[in-house]
Amino acid sequence: MARYANDGKGVGVRHVLNEYSSLTRPRAPLRMRMSPVCKPGVLFIGAAQARGSGASDMIAVGLTGGIASGKSEIAAMLAAKGAAVIYADQIGHEAYRRGTDEYLQIVAAFGAEVIGEDGEIDRRRLGEKVFNDAEARQRLQAIVWPAMRRMMEERLATLGRHGVPVAVLEAAVLIEADWLPLVDEVWVVEAPPEVARRRLVAYKGLSAAEAEARLAAQLSNEERRRHADLVIDNGGSLEDTRRQVDRLWEGLKERAAPVASSRSEDSSG
Repeated sequence: MARYANDGKGVGVRHVLNEYSSLTRPRAPLRMRMSPVCKPGVLFIGAAQARGSGASDMIAVGLTGGIASGKSEIAAMLAAKGAAVIYADQIGHEAYRRGTDEYLQIVAAFGAEVIGEDGEIDRRRLGEKVFNDAEARQRLQAIVWPAMRRMMEERLATLGRHGVPVAVLEAAVLIEADWLPLVDEVWVVEAPPEVARRRLVAYKGLSAAEAEARLAAQLSNEERRRHADLVIDNGGSLEDTRRQVDRLWEGLKERAAPVASSRSEDSSG
């Protein structure tokens, strides 16, 4: 399996250093409903629809889920198997770096006090201005989300041109920001609200009231399922989750195998 070298930007294009030996992708983006996965902890939802346009040899998986659902852990598991992972949160950092139009728009909208000592936007200060203000949050999203989408689309396209067979876009707001057209499949990571609440208190240091407020401010598990092709239950043990990811990865390889065979026949003929 190929490995990738980071280009120094955290989530920049990862360059293919050696050939993939076991995983390729159909010549056009996957545009079909997936077969039900009759395994404990993995639910088939069947909400797949045609997303995006153009042709590519890469499966783009949108990985999303609520706070404390464990989606970053699952993204790391997929990366270890060879997927190229783009983290939307890190893209967000880049979207309004000093010198960008978005930087100027944010300063104009929220004031120079959001600028940190290093001259960059201070995310903590910016967060304080928008966290409890829905209108301010919408203004920020209107500035940042389109820029993030352009950046993610460019990086996915570049990965596809480099022959990367599987890319994962890990994005908490994949659905809310309407980034679904960027991906071929939507995988939703779920943890029951009581489990997510416990994780927020234990690992984030939030009070029970703060944890409840964070959970109430986001989409529910039920709302995310309406957009999902697959749901991963991450409410149990890490080993349970790992088994689910193993099965899903094998499914990707199985779907790709017929095309890999046809390519081999084409080259030999």
